Amino acid sequence: MRNVRLFIATAAVVFATCFLRAQSPDQPQRPTTARHLPRKIVAVHLPNAYRVHEKVISGGLPEGEAAFQELAALGVKTIVSVDGARPDVALAKAQGMRYVHLPHGYDGIPNQRMLDLAKAVRDLPGQVYIHCHHGKHRSPTAAAVACVAAGLIDADSAEAILKAAGTSESYRGLYQSARQARLVQNSVLDGAASDFPETAAIPPLAEAMVAVEHTHDHLKQIAEAGWKSPPKHPDLEPAHEALLLHEHFKELQRLDSVTRMPEAFQRYLRTSERAAEDLERALREGAPSETATVALTRINAACIDCHRQYRDVPLSDKR
Repeated sequence: MRNVRLFIATAAVVFATCFLRAQSPDQPQRPTTARHLPRKIVAVHLPNAYRVHEKVISGGLPEGEAAFQELAALGVKTIVSVDGARPDVALAKAQGMRYVHLPHGYDGIPNQRMLDLAKAVRDLPGQVYIHCHHGKHRSPTAAAVACVAAGLIDADSAEAILKAAGTSESYRGLYQSARQARLVQNSVLDGAASDFPETAAIPPLAEAMVAVEHTHDHLKQIAEAGWKSPPKHPDLEPAHEALLLHEHFKELQRLDSVTRMPEAFQRYLRTSERAAEDLERALREGAPSETATVALTRINAACIDCHRQYRDVPLSDKR
């Protein structure tokens, strides 16, 4: 009987010790990655949406009231944008959701931004939807890094999230961030300063590039629709979008930060500006669709080459 009492007492001490350790403020919660995650979410208005944790979804830009209603139906209470574009705070608030703007580039996630993201997924309420523009590159990386750092998933699971979302391996900085993601102690996250802004200040060059990206994307949709207004965006007028892209490239070259960039970077902008001008002319004059396609292909090629050299690599690799 004495041995039984001793066994019970010992077990109680062990249990209490484990419980106290589990409750220690410096011990993050145990990762709860399920075997079926990441999992594609069937969504009508949310591009490339993936569930990466029970609390966290990665995807593309929610555009229009229907997209925000779809987020609300998923239980989302917090939207985190890692894109450079200004978030639509009003539509989010109309659906009872909070917007947080924590943008980062294609060359990787800096340490402070990693802490911001991890603290956001740990502390902010409800389902958290992390998005960039297309939901293919920056947002899955941000979601993976945030969940690893917050202790929601294992570090070994991070790269699988990028691959599931279709993140291009050309974005070496993003893959590097995912591979280097590690658990951060709760005490460190507690001390991390973040006011979770609704909108963040964006440098002029980054803001201009966001405008180029969105207009370029519109023209790709127009091309896929046979150089007509696409069914999903009937308000997009082809020649007008080409004019906007032409002006974006022209204005980019006037920025002080661009004048200090290497000559090769400026040459890409000049090439793209001329191609956009040719595209606008072709669309306004009713030229054969092949003429417009050639002009857009020139823009696509210049963007790909410029991104490969100046956007897609880690900062440490840039010259």
